[in-house]
Amino acid sequence: MAKKRPQTKAGKQQLKDGEIPVVGAREPCPCGSGRRYKACHGRAAAQAVTELVQRPFEGLAGECDWVALRELVPAATVELTLKGGLPDGVPSVTLATVLPMAWPALRRDDGSVLLALQNDTSSGDLSRDLADTLQRALEAEPGSPVAARRVPADGPRLQDVLDPDAPFAPVVHSGFEFWVPDAENATTEVSASLERANDAAIPTALLTGVDAAYWCETPDKNHLRWVMPHPEEQLLDALARLHAAGASSLGEGTRLVGSFRAHGLMVPVWDLPSAMGAQECEKPAAVFAERLATALASDAPLTPEERRARGGLTNRQVTLS
Repeated sequence: MAKKRPQTKAGKQQLKDGEIPVVGAREPCPCGSGRRYKACHGRAAAQAVTELVQRPFEGLAGECDWVALRELVPAATVELTLKGGLPDGVPSVTLATVLPMAWPALRRDDGSVLLALQNDTSSGDLSRDLADTLQRALEAEPGSPVAARRVPADGPRLQDVLDPDAPFAPVVHSGFEFWVPDAENATTEVSASLERANDAAIPTALLTGVDAAYWCETPDKNHLRWVMPHPEEQLLDALARLHAAGASSLGEGTRLVGSFRAHGLMVPVWDLPSAMGAQECEKPAAVFAERLATALASDAPLTPEERRARGGLTNRQVTLS
């Protein structure tokens, strides 16, 4: 015979929904209902935590660069500015693509904070996960990493924590020496870890003449991966117009081969000749940006050739997130 659920004791103070803390799934719900948390208020909290936010970086300065550093760039850092300034004892907060041992964050001996962007997260809102990790890193003891945890569904997001008016200026590195303040005098273990990470990193550079365009070098050919802020349907139409007109390349030997879809934004990708470095991409990319702006401004119906080009581009999309 099924057991009866324990009844709430008379006179026990009931908490309001907004006052109920997050506890373990099998623990009694703090609201006093007598049920386990997962069967009571934890049900709504779990749904809120797992619901996917399609554009977690929307509203942040440099949204396109956030996406690039999350998905495309091996080694990069960005100095972050917090609303209200830095807490006492924290000289700086730096976003990093990845940290050693896959740490979500690290509070260095000098009190500065490194926040990793490319870690796995526990919820469907990457912005909330990162804000929670950042807040815990600001309060951690100097010299200690910050572990991952299940994030409260009502916690702050990066948009609540970071200064929206501060610039977002990525610095792309050739390796991961930024992990340690003095790489030349690092221990044998740290040096070996740095060497392994550096060997796996694909050479990458950020173009300076256009926003969020990243050149990278691979053994067979080079690539340009350009994160764009435009609505996907509008951007696909514009790229199709250019592709059908033979104007979608970045010059001789280059080709628009498809796109990634990442965190709600599109990332067109071009194949480049091996001899074409980042500097050689600057002028063609700036010229292409002008052609794209004109194509984006058109609202004319697509021609049959443009529709075929659009179908081809759509078929060559890969979703990263």
